[in-house]
Amino acid sequence: MTNISVAQQTYLNEQKKHRRIVVYSRIFIFIGFLLLWEYCSSTGLIDSFIFSSPSKIGRCFLQMVKDHSIFLHISTTLYETIISFFFVTFLSILFAVLLWSNKKLSEILDPYLVILNSLPKSALAPLLIVWLGATKTTIIVAGASVAIFGSILNLYTVFSSVDKETIKLIYTLGGNKFHVLTKLILPGCVPAIISNMKVNIGLCLVGVIIGEFLAARSGLGYLIIYSSQVFKMDWLLMSIVLLCIMAMGLYAIINYIEKKINQ
Repeated sequence: MTNISVAQQTYLNEQKKHRRIVVYSRIFIFIGFLLLWEYCSSTGLIDSFIFSSPSKIGRCFLQMVKDHSIFLHISTTLYETIISFFFVTFLSILFAVLLWSNKKLSEILDPYLVILNSLPKSALAPLLIVWLGATKTTIIVAGASVAIFGSILNLYTVFSSVDKETIKLIYTLGGNKFHVLTKLILPGCVPAIISNMKVNIGLCLVGVIIGEFLAARSGLGYLIIYSSQVFKMDWLLMSIVLLCIMAMGLYAIINYIEKKINQ
């Protein structure tokens, strides 16, 4: 059994205390916000029709759970987000490798990638509907379009910044470009790829919601736009809350994968 000095034990206790304070503070702020919101809504300080209230949102959610309608919207948005996320992850790694392996190609495509990345993706959604129709494919492509160009540029930059001397050493020992890629670039850039995935999962969710605003008959994005049109603010705020929970859950899964890889 490892002996821990008094100073080490004191440090560990301080870290545990710090973590507890952070967790309890977050919970206190969250509960306080809900209580203040409920109080203001019930006393008329804010218009409960416009701003709703936690109790109304909870009752709305339970009602939609009973008729099973909410599960259709959640599963639709989750499915489209995950598919677009895997699509972005695969293609961004593939294109980053192609750009890294061919410097001339990277110099040719670089300005186009920068332009496409800076283009407001909401402007592409109506065009995608014309090209692909109002289908799930359109929504998935819209979700992927938000993240893919920036992801390619970020990964290519990371691949290109790998230590040149180490690459030269591999060539000196008789290796080739494939060995550099598989033995150095990809393994060494795993943390950067995971970090990129953390960003992409949120961007894909944003893109999917944009697509659902325009070309969906189910999903949380469709529920938001529909409820805003018929002034069902309970539905609208409930959908936003569910999107927040979904985003946190997807991020937590990738964060868990990162911790397992780093162990």
